[in-house]
Amino acid sequence: MDTPNLLASLFFFFLLSLFSGHQQQVVEGSSGLGPKMMFVFGDSYADTGNNGKALASSWKLPYGITFPGKPAGRFSDGRVLTDYLAGYLRIKTPIPYRWRKQLGGRVKYGINFAYGGTGVFDTLVPEPNMSTQIDFLQQLLNDSVYSKRALKTSVALVSLAGNDYSNYLATNGSAAGFPAFIGSVVNQLKVNLKRIHNTGVRKIAVSALQPLGCLPRSTALLAFEQCNGTENSLVDLHNQLLVQSVNELNKETNSSSFIVLDLYNAFWNVFNQKEARPVSPPTFENPLEQMLCWIHPTEEGWRAVYSTPVVQNSLKQLW
Repeated sequence: MDTPNLLASLFFFFLLSLFSGHQQQVVEGSSGLGPKMMFVFGDSYADTGNNGKALASSWKLPYGITFPGKPAGRFSDGRVLTDYLAGYLRIKTPIPYRWRKQLGGRVKYGINFAYGGTGVFDTLVPEPNMSTQIDFLQQLLNDSVYSKRALKTSVALVSLAGNDYSNYLATNGSAAGFPAFIGSVVNQLKVNLKRIHNTGVRKIAVSALQPLGCLPRSTALLAFEQCNGTENSLVDLHNQLLVQSVNELNKETNSSSFIVLDLYNAFWNVFNQKEARPVSPPTFENPLEQMLCWIHPTEEGWRAVYSTPVVQNSLKQLW
């Protein structure tokens, strides 16, 4: 090819690549083994920066002082469950939904839709509940940000840490009506899990409820020496119904797509500090006081929970 024709061809391909760069990029799947993306739904146990700065305490000290060194929207002094799960899967922590346009190059690793303070139903926190969070993912599919093929290489983390129950009490829900309300929460959660699966997400890990009666807000009145048994009995009911729902979903879909991440027993293992762990965890002189900051685990608390065999064994099912 003579020089003028070569230059013309190169110029053509330059224009083509320049033009293509302005087209919407669809995230496609990969044929490699293992999950390539993670989508996150839920609340403050998984949120990495979705709540507005004017609304959330997660943008104020002491949050973020361990990681990344300043408040950055996580409800912890450092990393949260989302970060540890992403690390386990060897993918980057998915960006918060609110930063998807500013950090568009990161959407290939998934998106975190979780908002602190929210539940499966509306709460006193004016942020999107879990149903709306799933709507956000569906809209991204409709807008061709992701393809169905891409979601086949993804996993989802679904966190429910009890905001629906706090809201129930705050709005004068009765003690007698609590068991029925727990049933309605788990039923809605089951609907949400099925919706996520129907988008094409391959594996979904949903967190069991942690022992709420052992959080510092409950144990402070007892000098951080014992848990509130009444609260934990209600947690037991929630977790029993959750396991039943997950088993039903796996049967309905003829798969093992749905996994319960047993935070309840993981927290208990840390509180008791009796079980040997495959990952070296921190130790606490008084775990009921030190591993949590009022209701949120510290980074050391999350690392200790993540390190327990019960969590490690659950995570193996995501591959």
